[in-house]
Parts: sequence; structure tokens; C-alpha cells
Amino acid sequence: MDLSAPSPVPIPAVAPAPVEGVRAGNETLVLLTASAGTKVRALVAREQQGEFLRIAISGGGCNGLSYKMKFVPAPKRGDILVRTAEVPVLVDSKSALYLKGTHVDYSHALVAGGFKFSNPNAKASCSCGESFSV
Repeated sequence: MDLSAPSPVPIPAVAPAPVEGVRAGNETLVLLTASAGTKVRALVAREQQGEFLRIAISGGGCNGLSYKMKFVPAPKRGDILVRTAEVPVLVDSKSALYLKGTHVDYSHALVAGGFKFSNPNAKASCSCGESFSV
């Protein structure tokens, strides 16, 4: 057994103390596949920026709206907390309108690999998959 290689730290199954104004959501809002969950957990351990993955929508990109993902240490008032693929995901209420039903997958492919969003609300998306329009 190789003890020199660090292993990803699992995210605790016990939720931290609830923050006032944070609502519980479910995977009908956003769902991470097993592959995406594994990659996010490894990134949480490596980056050490926080145990929550925030997924948001912002203006920009070639189709008007783009996906943003970052790690944060705690939820904010108004967030929706979804536990999916053993990852605590935070979505603000405005982004939730655009994300409802979105699946996030991860591909290890060298060409066109990375996180992929499958959003049923998107009417059009760019070829890179990082922006969309509704």
C-alpha cells in the first residue's frame, strides 16, 4: 500500500449547523453524477477553499449566461442546499430559476473533458458548453 499519495478527504455526512435562511433542496434542482461527485470531492480536498460547491449563473459568455462553480466555506442567507453525490451543493435563489433539472457530469477525456452541464432550460448553448441562453 502506497502511503505517500494523499487520498481525497471524504466530506462528512453530518451537515454543519444550519444557517438561518438556508433552504433544503433536492436533486430535482441540480444533480451531480457519481463521476462529478468523485471529482468535486477530490478538488475539495486539494483546494481547501471550503467544503461546499457553489453553482451559480451569471451574465456573460457567448450565449448570454454562463455557469460558475467555486468552493465556499459556508452557505449564505437565501441559499438552497442540495446534497447530491455526497457533495453539499449551494445554489442561490436567482440561479435556481435557470438551473432547475440540471445534471452535472465529469469526463476525464483529454479532448472535451471536464465538467459538463445538461440543462433542460437552455434553448441554446455554445460549443464549449460553458454558456447558454433561455
